[in-house]
Amino acid sequence: VQLQAFGGGLVQAGGSLKLSCAASGRTFSNSVMAWFRQAPGKEREFVAAVFRRGGHTHYADSVKGRFTVSRDNAKNTLYLQMNSLKPEDTAIYYCVADFNLIQSSIRMLRAYDYWGQGTQVTVSS
Repeated sequence: VQLQAFGGGLVQAGGSLKLSCAASGRTFSNSVMAWFRQAPGKEREFVAAVFRRGGHTHYADSVKGRFTVSRDNAKNTLYLQMNSLKPEDTAIYYCVADFNLIQSSIRMLRAYDYWGQGTQVTVSS
């Protein structure tokens, strides 16, 4: 099982980026998929998640209204559209997945069994 995130980069404040995460090794349509991030000197934190069929999404308050999480189960791919980026969004972004997650655990770091390598997002002021 592999998750590979890409699409990070350097962008000015107010700009946009779209992250993608390609999943392989299993049928990820049956999993909950999410994004976490870790800024320098800070703990890893929940960003957004989408349930199996893509109909239910959850967001951290800090990104609500600016970020949109989505998935294409036919392509086994998770996305994160990030708009109105702020310097405080600078972090390494990780995609994660789990096949047995329940909704109450969706924001919990340790609830996810599968992690991809991160992709760096840097927002300049």
